[in-house]
Amino acid sequence: MATDVIMPQMGESIAEGTITKWLKKVGEPVKRDEPIFEISTDKVDAEIPSPVAGTLSEILVPEGTTVAINTVVARIGEATAAPGAAVSAPAAQAESKTEAAAAPVQPEQARPAAAAPAASVSDATGSAKTSASAEKAESKPAPPAPATAPGPAPAAPQQGGSVESIEERIRRRSSPLVRKIASEHAVDITQLEGTGIHSRVTKNDILSYIENRKVAAVPALAEAPAARPAEALGAARAEPQAAPAPAPRPSIAVTDRDEVVPMTRIRRITAENMSLSKRTSAHVATVFQVDYTVLARLREQHKGAFLQKNGVKLTYLPFIFRACVQALKEFPQVNASIDGENIVYHKDVHLGMAVALDWGLIVPVIRNADEKSILGLARAAQDLAERARTKKLKPEEIHGGTFTVTNPGVFGSLFGTPIIPQPQVAILGVGAIEKRPVVVTDDRGDDALGIRTVGYLALSFDHRLIDGADADKFMAALKKTLEKGEFDLG
Repeated sequence: MATDVIMPQMGESIAEGTITKWLKKVGEPVKRDEPIFEISTDKVDAEIPSPVAGTLSEILVPEGTTVAINTVVARIGEATAAPGAAVSAPAAQAESKTEAAAAPVQPEQARPAAAAPAASVSDATGSAKTSASAEKAESKPAPPAPATAPGPAPAAPQQGGSVESIEERIRRRSSPLVRKIASEHAVDITQLEGTGIHSRVTKNDILSYIENRKVAAVPALAEAPAARPAEALGAARAEPQAAPAPAPRPSIAVTDRDEVVPMTRIRRITAENMSLSKRTSAHVATVFQVDYTVLARLREQHKGAFLQKNGVKLTYLPFIFRACVQALKEFPQVNASIDGENIVYHKDVHLGMAVALDWGLIVPVIRNADEKSILGLARAAQDLAERARTKKLKPEEIHGGTFTVTNPGVFGSLFGTPIIPQPQVAILGVGAIEKRPVVVTDDRGDDALGIRTVGYLALSFDHRLIDGADADKFMAALKKTLEKGEFDLG
């Protein structure tokens, strides 16, 4: 008995996934819970384990193909089972299976081709349609073929009687979010040129189309008064205006010395999310310099014993996380979200932590960070970073954050202005922490140059909700907590 391997659902809002890599080949033995393929979704990249032990007998969906959840992607036979073909169906057949899983099968489609009649399908008014081959042969409509004549089954017509092309079906089979946006803005997805796999329409594609349509509508509105009202009204009634085409992308000169590679899924998702955030939030940034000298002394004094006792390195990040939690409790508007015309103030602090990977960026979330000690925050940060790099994160661990911290300083950056992850309203960038000469004032008020451990903290915030004064007050409270260096290491 072969066991079906299905595309799992990696979260409530996930409806599909892309197989990025097969880790096992047909005929190779697999153990139960051993990773056999990698997938990428809108939320997470993950390795999918085998549900049983045995031999990988079939691979039904090739790499790079996006399929709906619960689609059978492979089969595992018993350990003694003979291996089958490397890929039992080519990419075109995999697409057909995906389409069949995504859309309900009509009774006529379920019949074998040999049993399907060649008679043309009549529409609601009773007029007959000719077969595809007859239409190519003659310009005039041909009479209906006899019911007993053999021939290929006609393509199943869509609603309204028109036959939808393969390209249109591919574009129509976009993510639920894309279909929702298209429905809200009355956009026909099949008319868009998608940039996703197999020309699928992505979120960025449809948002760009809607934005371009708004821009194109401005000159049309400006020219409208020039026409007489009666004529304009008559024209509008006679023929509705078609939606303007999206603005063409600027051409890029590619030479034979250039290398052109498709964007990875995580890179496309990052691009879409960052573009969406810049269009959504009114980004403003403020930068503070922090004197970490007292904190550096505390860390240096305890980091050896901390590592030996707890098995976790004592870095600066747990102290910054803890200071952020205290400041967020004092300034709840920074730990909030905007929902239309409403403000959602989050009572719990779910701290996002940006992790740089070789193939992109991911932001796992420390849940209930306000309930954790320095030790708890250090353990959580190390655990999430390690599992992010080995693709072991769970879907619920990478969304639901209320405030995010990113640490480009580990690469030497002094400071930056990071983009806010939606639907949050602020993100903190941590710059490099190093010794520098600074002006210090002694007890008598005399100034002198001293060597101090300092670094910059940069806060990007959404000016729709957070005023500049409140952002600076938040940063001042954060700076004060870090410079005092009074932390319990328990």
